[in-house]
Amino acid sequence: MSRQAQWFVTAADEADTARLAISLARTATPGDFFALTGDLGAGKSALARALIRALAGDPALEVPSPTFTLMQSYDTSPIPVVHADLYRISGPEEMEVLGWDEAIEGTLALVEWPDRLGTLPEDRLDIQINFLSGSDTARTFALTGHGAMAARLDLARSIAGVLDRSGFRDAERRHLQGDASTRAYERLTHADGRDAILMISPKRPDGPVVRNGKPYSQIVHLAEDVKPFVGVADGLRTRGFSAPEIYAADLDAGLLLIEDLGREGIDAGGTPIAERYIESVAALAILHCQTLPVALPVAGDGEHKLHRYDLEAMSMEIELLIDWYLPHRGNSTLPASARQAFLDLWARVLRPVLARPPTWVLRDYHSPNLIWMQNRSGLARVGMIDFQDCVLGPAAYDVVSLSQDARLDVPDDLELQILSAYVRMRLAADPRFDAALFAAEYAAMGAQRATKILGIFARLNKRDGKPAYLRHLPRVERNVRRCLMHPSLRDLKAWYEAHLPDLFA
Repeated sequence: MSRQAQWFVTAADEADTARLAISLARTATPGDFFALTGDLGAGKSALARALIRALAGDPALEVPSPTFTLMQSYDTSPIPVVHADLYRISGPEEMEVLGWDEAIEGTLALVEWPDRLGTLPEDRLDIQINFLSGSDTARTFALTGHGAMAARLDLARSIAGVLDRSGFRDAERRHLQGDASTRAYERLTHADGRDAILMISPKRPDGPVVRNGKPYSQIVHLAEDVKPFVGVADGLRTRGFSAPEIYAADLDAGLLLIEDLGREGIDAGGTPIAERYIESVAALAILHCQTLPVALPVAGDGEHKLHRYDLEAMSMEIELLIDWYLPHRGNSTLPASARQAFLDLWARVLRPVLARPPTWVLRDYHSPNLIWMQNRSGLARVGMIDFQDCVLGPAAYDVVSLSQDARLDVPDDLELQILSAYVRMRLAADPRFDAALFAAEYAAMGAQRATKILGIFARLNKRDGKPAYLRHLPRVERNVRRCLMHPSLRDLKAWYEAHLPDLFA
Protein backbone atom coordinates (compact mmCIF):
# COMPACT_ATOMS: atom_id res chain seq x y z
CA MET A 1 0.00 0.00 0.00
CA SER A 2 1.34 3.46 -0.92
CA ARG A 3 2.01 6.01 1.79
CA GLN A 4 -0.78 8.40 2.75
CA ALA A 5 -0.82 11.80 4.45
CA GLN A 6 -3.82 13.76 5.72
CA TRP A 7 -4.63 17.37 6.41
CA PHE A 8 -7.94 18.69 7.75
CA VAL A 9 -8.79 22.34 7.11
CA THR A 10 -11.78 24.46 8.07
CA ALA A 11 -12.43 27.43 5.80
CA ALA A 12 -14.71 30.09 7.23
CA ASP A 13 -15.21 31.86 3.90
CA GLU A 14 -13.94 32.23 0.33
CA ALA A 15 -10.79 34.00 1.53
CA ASP A 16 -9.86 30.94 3.57
CA THR A 17 -10.59 28.72 0.59
CA ALA A 18 -8.32 30.90 -1.56
CA ARG A 19 -5.51 30.56 0.99
CA LEU A 20 -5.87 26.79 0.92
CA ALA A 21 -5.80 26.90 -2.88
CA ILE A 22 -2.54 28.87 -2.82
CA SER A 23 -1.00 26.27 -0.50
CA LEU A 24 -2.04 23.47 -2.84
CA ALA A 25 -0.92 25.37 -5.94
CA ARG A 26 2.58 25.64 -4.43
CA THR A 27 2.72 21.83 -4.14
CA ALA A 28 1.49 21.09 -7.67
CA THR A 29 3.58 19.75 -10.54
CA PRO A 30 2.65 18.76 -14.11
CA GLY A 31 1.05 15.31 -14.11
CA ASP A 32 -0.71 15.70 -10.75
CA PHE A 33 -4.26 14.52 -10.18
CA PHE A 34 -6.52 16.28 -7.66
CA ALA A 35 -9.80 14.44 -7.03
CA LEU A 36 -12.52 16.77 -5.69
CA THR A 37 -15.52 15.16 -4.04
CA GLY A 38 -18.52 16.49 -2.13
CA ASP A 39 -22.25 17.11 -2.46
CA LEU A 40 -23.71 19.43 -5.07
CA GLY A 41 -22.91 23.00 -4.07
CA ALA A 42 -20.30 21.96 -1.50
CA GLY A 43 -17.63 24.12 -3.14
CA LYS A 44 -15.70 21.87 -5.52
CA SER A 45 -15.79 24.40 -8.34
CA ALA A 46 -14.96 27.24 -5.95
CA LEU A 47 -11.78 25.47 -4.82
CA ALA A 48 -10.84 24.57 -8.40
CA ARG A 49 -11.40 28.17 -9.48
CA ALA A 50 -9.19 29.46 -6.66
CA LEU A 51 -6.49 26.93 -7.56
CA ILE A 52 -6.48 27.95 -11.22
CA ARG A 53 -6.31 31.63 -10.32
CA ALA A 54 -3.43 30.96 -7.94
CA LEU A 55 -1.50 29.10 -10.65
CA ALA A 56 -2.23 31.86 -13.16
CA GLY A 57 -1.26 34.59 -10.70
CA ASP A 58 -4.49 36.36 -11.60
CA PRO A 59 -7.16 36.61 -8.86
CA ALA A 60 -9.66 38.00 -11.38
CA LEU A 61 -9.22 35.30 -14.05
CA GLU A 62 -12.51 34.13 -15.53
CA VAL A 63 -12.90 30.43 -14.63
CA PRO A 64 -16.30 29.11 -15.74
CA SER A 65 -17.68 25.84 -14.45
CA PRO A 66 -17.07 22.95 -16.89
CA THR A 67 -20.47 21.41 -16.09
CA PHE A 68 -21.57 21.56 -19.74
CA THR A 69 -18.22 21.51 -21.54
CA LEU A 70 -17.01 18.63 -19.32
CA MET A 71 -13.39 19.81 -19.63
CA GLN A 72 -11.81 23.25 -19.64
CA SER A 73 -8.09 23.77 -20.28
CA TYR A 74 -5.88 26.60 -18.98
CA ASP A 75 -2.36 27.44 -20.16
CA THR A 76 -1.15 28.39 -16.69
CA SER A 77 2.55 27.92 -17.45
CA PRO A 78 4.59 26.19 -16.15
CA ILE A 79 1.73 23.98 -14.89
CA PRO A 80 -1.15 23.80 -17.39
CA VAL A 81 -4.50 22.78 -15.93
CA VAL A 82 -7.44 20.67 -17.09
CA HIS A 83 -10.54 21.30 -14.98
CA ALA A 84 -13.16 18.60 -15.46
CA ASP A 85 -16.69 18.12 -14.14
CA LEU A 86 -17.72 14.52 -14.79
CA TYR A 87 -21.17 14.66 -13.20
CA ARG A 88 -22.88 13.88 -16.53
CA ILE A 89 -20.48 11.05 -17.44
CA SER A 90 -21.81 7.53 -16.94
CA GLY A 91 -18.50 5.69 -16.85
CA PRO A 92 -14.87 5.38 -17.99
CA GLU A 93 -15.85 4.26 -21.48
CA GLU A 94 -17.16 7.73 -22.31
CA MET A 95 -13.90 9.27 -21.13
CA GLU A 96 -11.92 7.09 -23.53
CA VAL A 97 -14.00 8.47 -26.41
CA LEU A 98 -13.24 11.99 -25.21
CA GLY A 99 -9.50 11.28 -25.25
CA TRP A 100 -9.16 11.82 -21.52
CA ASP A 101 -5.68 10.38 -21.04
CA GLU A 102 -4.24 12.51 -23.84
CA ALA A 103 -6.05 15.62 -22.60
CA ILE A 104 -4.55 15.54 -19.11
CA GLU A 105 -1.03 14.42 -20.02
CA GLY A 106 1.50 16.82 -18.51
CA THR A 107 -1.19 18.89 -16.78
CA LEU A 108 -2.63 19.33 -13.31
CA ALA A 109 -5.98 17.54 -13.53
CA LEU A 110 -8.66 19.03 -11.25
CA VAL A 111 -11.47 16.51 -11.39
CA GLU A 112 -14.92 16.90 -9.88
CA TRP A 113 -16.92 13.65 -9.53
CA PRO A 114 -13.78 11.57 -10.09
CA ASP A 115 -15.62 8.30 -9.31
CA ARG A 116 -16.89 8.37 -12.90
CA LEU A 117 -13.39 7.45 -14.03
CA GLY A 118 -13.45 4.12 -12.21
CA THR A 119 -9.79 3.52 -11.30
CA LEU A 120 -7.93 6.59 -10.06
CA PRO A 121 -4.16 7.20 -10.23
CA GLU A 122 -2.18 5.76 -7.36
CA ASP A 123 -0.38 9.09 -6.89
CA ARG A 124 -3.09 11.66 -6.27
CA LEU A 125 -4.62 14.14 -3.87
CA ASP A 126 -8.16 13.42 -2.64
CA ILE A 127 -10.07 16.49 -1.45
CA GLN A 128 -13.38 15.79 0.31
CA ILE A 129 -15.42 18.98 0.79
CA ASN A 130 -18.34 19.21 3.22
CA PHE A 131 -20.64 21.91 4.56
CA LEU A 132 -19.86 22.96 8.11
CA SER A 133 -22.98 22.42 10.17
CA GLY A 134 -24.74 25.64 11.14
CA SER A 135 -22.93 27.87 8.63
CA ASP A 136 -23.84 29.07 5.16
CA THR A 137 -20.25 29.91 4.17
CA ALA A 138 -17.91 27.63 6.08
CA ARG A 139 -16.58 24.38 4.63
CA THR A 140 -14.37 21.55 5.86
CA PHE A 141 -11.70 20.07 3.63
CA ALA A 142 -10.35 16.59 4.27
CA LEU A 143 -7.22 16.19 2.15
CA THR A 144 -5.50 12.86 1.65
CA GLY A 145 -2.27 12.59 -0.28
CA HIS A 146 -1.54 9.20 -1.82
CA GLY A 147 1.85 7.98 -2.97
CA ALA A 148 4.06 10.79 -4.26
CA MET A 149 1.53 13.39 -3.09
CA ALA A 150 1.87 12.37 0.56
CA ALA A 151 5.17 14.14 1.20
CA ARG A 152 4.05 17.26 -0.65
CA LEU A 153 0.82 17.43 1.35
CA ASP A 154 2.83 17.09 4.57
CA LEU A 155 4.99 19.99 3.43
CA ALA A 156 1.99 22.17 2.56
CA ARG A 157 0.48 21.48 6.00
CA SER A 158 3.78 22.35 7.71
CA ILE A 159 4.08 25.61 5.76
CA ALA A 160 0.56 26.57 6.80
CA GLY A 161 1.51 25.87 10.41
CA VAL A 162 4.59 28.12 10.24
CA LEU A 163 2.58 30.94 8.68
CA ASP A 164 -0.16 30.61 11.30
CA ARG A 165 2.30 30.65 14.20
CA SER A 166 4.21 33.64 12.85
CA GLY A 167 1.21 35.83 12.07
CA PHE A 168 1.75 35.62 8.30
CA ARG A 169 -1.29 33.46 7.56
CA ASP A 170 -2.96 36.23 5.57
CA ALA A 171 0.16 37.43 3.78
CA GLU A 172 0.45 37.58 0.01
CA ARG A 173 2.78 34.82 -1.20
CA ARG A 174 4.98 35.33 -4.27
CA HIS A 175 7.40 32.77 -5.62
CA LEU A 176 11.00 33.95 -5.87
CA GLN A 177 13.49 32.81 -8.44
CA GLY A 178 15.61 30.15 -6.77
CA ASP A 179 19.29 29.38 -7.05
CA ALA A 180 21.04 26.37 -8.51
CA SER A 181 20.02 24.24 -5.54
CA THR A 182 16.80 22.40 -4.68
CA ARG A 183 15.66 25.09 -2.24
CA ALA A 184 12.60 27.22 -2.96
CA TYR A 185 11.76 30.69 -1.69
CA GLU A 186 8.67 32.87 -1.35
CA ARG A 187 8.39 36.55 -0.49
CA LEU A 188 5.55 37.18 1.95
CA THR A 189 3.93 40.59 2.19
CA HIS A 190 1.36 41.30 4.89
CA ALA A 191 -1.31 43.96 4.54
CA ASP A 192 0.08 45.69 7.64
CA GLY A 193 3.40 46.27 5.86
CA ARG A 194 5.42 43.42 7.35
CA ASP A 195 7.36 41.22 4.99
CA ALA A 196 9.47 38.08 5.23
CA ILE A 197 11.08 35.35 3.17
CA LEU A 198 9.88 31.76 3.40
CA MET A 199 12.72 29.30 2.80
CA ILE A 200 11.53 25.82 1.79
CA SER A 201 14.40 23.37 2.12
CA PRO A 202 13.30 19.88 3.19
CA LYS A 203 16.06 17.55 4.28
CA ARG A 204 17.76 16.29 1.17
CA PRO A 205 17.91 12.52 0.70
CA ASP A 206 21.34 11.00 0.43
CA GLY A 207 22.50 10.65 -3.15
CA PRO A 208 24.32 7.63 -4.50
CA VAL A 209 27.53 6.57 -2.81
CA VAL A 210 30.44 7.94 -4.82
CA ARG A 211 33.48 7.36 -2.61
CA ASN A 212 34.38 5.82 0.76
CA GLY A 213 30.77 4.88 1.44
CA LYS A 214 29.60 8.51 1.25
CA PRO A 215 27.51 10.53 -1.24
CA TYR A 216 28.87 13.66 -2.91
CA SER A 217 27.03 16.07 -0.58
CA GLN A 218 28.64 14.57 2.53
CA ILE A 219 32.12 14.54 1.05
CA VAL A 220 32.02 18.23 0.10
CA HIS A 221 30.07 19.16 3.26
CA LEU A 222 26.87 20.59 1.77
CA ALA A 223 24.09 21.39 4.23
CA GLU A 224 21.51 18.59 4.32
CA ASP A 225 18.89 20.46 6.37
CA VAL A 226 18.19 24.00 7.62
CA LYS A 227 20.03 23.71 10.95
CA PRO A 228 23.31 25.05 9.52
CA PHE A 229 21.53 28.14 8.18
CA VAL A 230 20.04 28.88 11.60
CA GLY A 231 23.35 28.37 13.39
CA VAL A 232 25.43 30.47 10.99
CA ALA A 233 22.79 33.22 10.74
CA ASP A 234 22.66 33.59 14.51
CA GLY A 235 26.46 33.43 14.70
CA LEU A 236 26.86 36.23 12.16
CA ARG A 237 24.23 38.47 13.76
CA THR A 238 25.80 37.99 17.19
CA ARG A 239 29.01 39.45 15.74
CA GLY A 240 27.31 42.50 14.20
CA PHE A 241 26.83 41.22 10.64
CA SER A 242 23.54 41.56 8.77
CA ALA A 243 22.27 38.01 8.41
CA PRO A 244 18.51 37.38 8.41
CA GLU A 245 16.70 37.11 11.71
CA ILE A 246 14.77 33.84 12.05
CA TYR A 247 11.10 34.65 12.74
CA ALA A 248 9.75 31.10 12.81
CA ALA A 249 10.99 27.63 11.98
CA ASP A 250 9.98 24.03 11.49
CA LEU A 251 13.37 22.36 11.48
CA ASP A 252 11.99 18.88 10.87
CA ALA A 253 10.09 20.03 7.77
CA GLY A 254 12.96 22.21 6.54
CA LEU A 255 11.08 25.50 6.78
CA LEU A 256 12.35 28.89 7.88
CA LEU A 257 10.52 32.20 7.93
CA ILE A 258 13.29 34.77 7.87
CA GLU A 259 13.86 38.49 7.70
CA ASP A 260 13.64 40.01 4.23
CA LEU A 261 16.88 41.97 3.86
CA GLY A 262 15.62 43.70 0.73
CA ARG A 263 16.13 43.61 -3.01
CA GLU A 264 19.03 45.98 -3.63
CA GLY A 265 22.22 44.19 -4.59
CA ILE A 266 25.86 45.23 -4.66
CA ASP A 267 25.69 45.60 -8.45
CA ALA A 268 23.51 47.65 -10.77
CA GLY A 269 22.10 45.52 -13.57
CA GLY A 270 25.15 43.30 -13.64
CA THR A 271 27.69 46.13 -13.22
CA PRO A 272 29.56 46.03 -9.90
CA ILE A 273 29.24 49.11 -7.69
CA ALA A 274 32.76 49.66 -6.40
CA GLU A 275 31.79 51.14 -3.02
CA ARG A 276 29.59 48.17 -2.24
CA TYR A 277 32.20 45.63 -3.25
CA ILE A 278 34.77 47.34 -1.04
CA GLU A 279 32.34 47.33 1.88
CA SER A 280 31.64 43.65 1.23
CA VAL A 281 35.31 42.69 1.37
CA ALA A 282 35.73 44.88 4.47
CA ALA A 283 33.06 42.76 6.17
CA LEU A 284 35.10 39.66 5.29
CA ALA A 285 38.27 41.18 6.69
CA ILE A 286 36.52 42.00 9.96
CA LEU A 287 35.13 38.46 10.14
CA HIS A 288 38.51 36.89 9.42
CA CYS A 289 40.20 38.93 12.15
CA GLN A 290 37.96 37.35 14.80
CA THR A 291 38.38 34.16 16.78
CA LEU A 292 35.41 32.15 15.55
CA PRO A 293 33.80 29.08 17.13
CA VAL A 294 33.67 25.65 15.53
CA ALA A 295 30.23 24.82 16.94
CA LEU A 296 27.20 27.11 16.68
CA PRO A 297 24.05 26.81 18.81
CA VAL A 298 20.80 26.11 16.96
CA ALA A 299 17.75 27.32 18.86
CA GLY A 300 15.58 24.36 19.72
CA ASP A 301 17.94 21.71 18.34
CA GLY A 302 21.37 21.56 19.93
CA GLU A 303 24.24 22.86 17.84
CA HIS A 304 25.75 22.78 14.39
CA LYS A 305 29.42 21.86 14.12
CA LEU A 306 31.27 23.32 11.17
CA HIS A 307 33.18 20.88 8.96
CA ARG A 308 36.74 21.44 7.79
CA TYR A 309 37.01 22.31 4.12
CA ASP A 310 39.52 19.49 3.76
CA LEU A 311 41.55 17.99 0.94
CA GLU A 312 38.96 15.29 0.28
CA ALA A 313 36.22 17.89 -0.21
CA MET A 314 38.27 20.17 -2.45
CA SER A 315 39.56 17.24 -4.50
CA MET A 316 36.06 15.90 -5.07
CA GLU A 317 35.00 19.37 -6.26
CA ILE A 318 37.82 19.83 -8.74
CA GLU A 319 37.14 16.39 -10.23
CA LEU A 320 33.90 17.86 -11.56
CA LEU A 321 36.08 19.45 -14.24
CA ILE A 322 37.11 15.99 -15.47
CA ASP A 323 33.70 14.36 -15.06
CA TRP A 324 31.53 17.11 -16.57
CA TYR A 325 33.47 19.99 -18.12
CA LEU A 326 35.89 17.95 -20.21
CA PRO A 327 33.03 15.93 -21.79
CA HIS A 328 31.25 19.25 -22.41
CA ARG A 329 34.35 20.32 -24.34
CA GLY A 330 34.37 17.01 -26.25
CA ASN A 331 37.08 15.25 -24.21
CA SER A 332 35.56 12.26 -22.44
CA THR A 333 38.53 9.87 -22.71
CA LEU A 334 41.02 11.26 -20.20
CA PRO A 335 43.49 8.50 -19.26
CA ALA A 336 43.52 7.32 -15.65
CA SER A 337 47.15 8.45 -15.36
CA ALA A 338 46.21 11.99 -16.37
CA ARG A 339 43.41 12.07 -13.78
CA GLN A 340 45.82 10.91 -11.09
CA ALA A 341 48.39 13.48 -12.13
CA PHE A 342 45.69 16.17 -11.90
CA LEU A 343 44.82 15.12 -8.34
CA ASP A 344 48.46 14.83 -7.29
CA LEU A 345 49.28 18.31 -8.57
CA TRP A 346 46.29 19.77 -6.80
CA ALA A 347 47.13 17.99 -3.55
CA ARG A 348 50.60 19.51 -3.69
CA VAL A 349 49.03 22.97 -4.04
CA LEU A 350 46.25 22.55 -1.48
CA ARG A 351 47.98 20.84 1.44
CA PRO A 352 50.00 23.87 2.61
CA VAL A 353 46.99 26.16 2.14
CA LEU A 354 44.74 23.88 4.20
CA ALA A 355 47.40 23.49 6.91
CA ARG A 356 47.14 27.17 7.87
CA PRO A 357 44.69 28.35 10.59
CA PRO A 358 41.16 28.31 9.13
CA THR A 359 38.32 30.79 9.35
CA TRP A 360 34.63 30.66 8.46
CA VAL A 361 34.22 30.15 4.72
CA LEU A 362 30.68 31.25 3.84
CA ARG A 363 31.32 29.64 0.45
CA ASP A 364 28.91 31.55 -1.80
CA TYR A 365 29.94 35.09 -0.92
CA HIS A 366 29.16 36.75 -4.24
CA SER A 367 26.74 39.19 -5.84
CA PRO A 368 23.54 37.07 -5.83
CA ASN A 369 23.87 36.55 -2.08
CA LEU A 370 24.87 40.02 -0.91
CA ILE A 371 22.21 42.66 -0.20
CA TRP A 372 22.98 46.36 0.07
CA MET A 373 21.18 47.77 3.12
CA GLN A 374 21.38 51.53 2.71
CA ASN A 375 19.34 52.13 5.87
CA ARG A 376 22.04 50.56 8.04
CA SER A 377 25.52 51.79 8.76
CA GLY A 378 29.07 50.49 8.65
CA LEU A 379 29.51 46.74 8.73
CA ALA A 380 25.75 46.14 8.84
CA ARG A 381 25.20 47.62 5.36
CA VAL A 382 26.22 44.30 3.77
CA GLY A 383 23.36 41.83 4.06
CA MET A 384 24.38 38.17 3.81
CA ILE A 385 22.30 35.19 2.70
CA ASP A 386 22.88 31.65 1.40
CA PHE A 387 25.63 30.67 3.84
CA GLN A 388 24.28 27.30 5.00
CA ASP A 389 27.24 25.47 3.44
CA CYS A 390 29.68 27.39 5.66
CA VAL A 391 32.85 25.44 6.51
CA LEU A 392 36.22 26.05 8.18
CA GLY A 393 38.85 26.82 5.58
CA PRO A 394 41.12 29.35 3.84
CA ALA A 395 40.32 33.05 4.22
CA ALA A 396 41.08 33.66 0.55
CA TYR A 397 38.19 31.52 -0.66
CA ASP A 398 35.41 34.04 0.06
CA VAL A 399 37.55 36.93 -1.14
CA VAL A 400 37.87 35.11 -4.47
CA SER A 401 34.11 34.43 -4.53
CA LEU A 402 33.51 38.17 -4.34
CA SER A 403 36.26 39.52 -6.59
CA GLN A 404 36.08 36.80 -9.27
CA ASP A 405 32.32 36.62 -9.48
CA ALA A 406 31.20 33.76 -11.73
CA ARG A 407 28.00 35.55 -12.77
CA LEU A 408 29.17 39.06 -13.62
CA ASP A 409 32.33 40.79 -14.80
CA VAL A 410 34.44 42.41 -12.09
CA PRO A 411 36.90 44.79 -13.80
CA ASP A 412 40.56 44.08 -13.16
CA ASP A 413 41.11 47.43 -11.45
CA LEU A 414 38.19 46.80 -9.08
CA GLU A 415 39.52 43.34 -8.27
CA LEU A 416 42.84 44.96 -7.35
CA GLN A 417 41.03 47.53 -5.16
CA ILE A 418 39.16 44.72 -3.40
CA LEU A 419 42.35 42.80 -2.68
CA SER A 420 44.22 45.93 -1.57
CA ALA A 421 41.43 46.92 0.82
CA TYR A 422 41.35 43.44 2.33
CA VAL A 423 45.12 43.25 2.81
CA ARG A 424 45.26 46.73 4.36
CA MET A 425 42.59 45.82 6.90
CA ARG A 426 44.26 42.53 7.79
CA LEU A 427 47.64 44.25 8.22
CA ALA A 428 46.08 46.98 10.36
CA ALA A 429 44.64 44.32 12.65
CA ASP A 430 47.78 42.17 12.68
CA PRO A 431 51.14 43.42 11.33
CA ARG A 432 52.24 39.78 11.08
CA PHE A 433 49.74 39.15 8.29
CA ASP A 434 51.72 37.81 5.29
CA ALA A 435 50.43 39.57 2.16
CA ALA A 436 52.62 37.54 -0.21
CA LEU A 437 51.45 34.26 1.30
CA PHE A 438 47.86 35.45 1.01
CA ALA A 439 48.39 36.31 -2.69
CA ALA A 440 49.51 32.73 -3.36
CA GLU A 441 46.55 31.40 -1.38
CA TYR A 442 44.24 33.69 -3.35
CA ALA A 443 45.53 32.31 -6.66
CA ALA A 444 45.16 28.71 -5.46
CA MET A 445 41.62 29.25 -4.16
CA GLY A 446 40.69 31.15 -7.31
CA ALA A 447 41.89 28.30 -9.52
CA GLN A 448 40.17 25.69 -7.32
CA ARG A 449 36.87 27.56 -7.23
CA ALA A 450 36.82 28.32 -10.95
CA THR A 451 37.76 24.71 -11.76
CA LYS A 452 34.89 23.48 -9.64
CA ILE A 453 32.43 25.95 -11.15
CA LEU A 454 33.30 24.91 -14.70
CA GLY A 455 32.28 21.39 -13.73
CA ILE A 456 29.16 22.52 -11.87
CA PHE A 457 27.88 24.69 -14.71
CA ALA A 458 28.48 21.90 -17.25
CA ARG A 459 26.66 19.49 -14.92
CA LEU A 460 23.74 21.87 -14.47
CA ASN A 461 23.39 21.93 -18.24
CA LYS A 462 23.79 18.22 -18.96
CA ARG A 463 22.26 16.55 -15.93
CA ASP A 464 19.76 19.12 -14.67
CA GLY A 465 18.60 20.68 -17.94
CA LYS A 466 19.70 24.22 -17.00
CA PRO A 467 21.61 25.51 -20.04
CA ALA A 468 21.45 29.15 -18.89
CA TYR A 469 24.57 28.60 -16.79
CA LEU A 470 26.65 27.94 -19.91
CA ARG A 471 26.68 31.65 -20.72
CA HIS A 472 28.95 32.18 -17.71
CA LEU A 473 31.60 29.69 -18.83
CA PRO A 474 33.81 32.19 -20.74
CA ARG A 475 34.09 34.36 -17.62
CA VAL A 476 34.97 31.39 -15.40
CA GLU A 477 37.47 30.10 -17.98
CA ARG A 478 39.17 33.49 -17.90
CA ASN A 479 39.35 33.31 -14.11
CA VAL A 480 41.05 29.91 -14.33
CA ARG A 481 43.63 31.21 -16.79
CA ARG A 482 44.43 34.29 -14.71
CA CYS A 483 44.80 32.38 -11.44
CA LEU A 484 47.03 29.73 -13.01
CA MET A 485 49.50 32.47 -14.01
CA HIS A 486 50.73 32.67 -10.41
CA PRO A 487 54.26 31.19 -10.19
CA SER A 488 53.24 28.79 -7.42
CA LEU A 489 50.79 27.10 -9.83
CA ARG A 490 53.23 26.64 -12.71
CA ASP A 491 53.12 22.83 -12.76
CA LEU A 492 49.33 22.81 -12.45
CA LYS A 493 49.07 25.26 -15.33
CA ALA A 494 51.07 22.84 -17.50
CA TRP A 495 48.46 20.13 -16.90
CA TYR A 496 45.62 22.44 -17.99
CA GLU A 497 47.56 23.49 -21.07
CA ALA A 498 48.14 19.86 -22.00
CA HIS A 499 44.56 18.65 -21.53
CA LEU A 500 42.57 21.85 -22.15
CA PRO A 501 44.66 23.62 -24.80
CA ASP A 502 41.66 25.60 -26.08
CA LEU A 503 41.48 27.26 -22.68
CA PHE A 504 44.75 29.04 -23.42
CA ALA A 505 44.34 29.58 -27.14
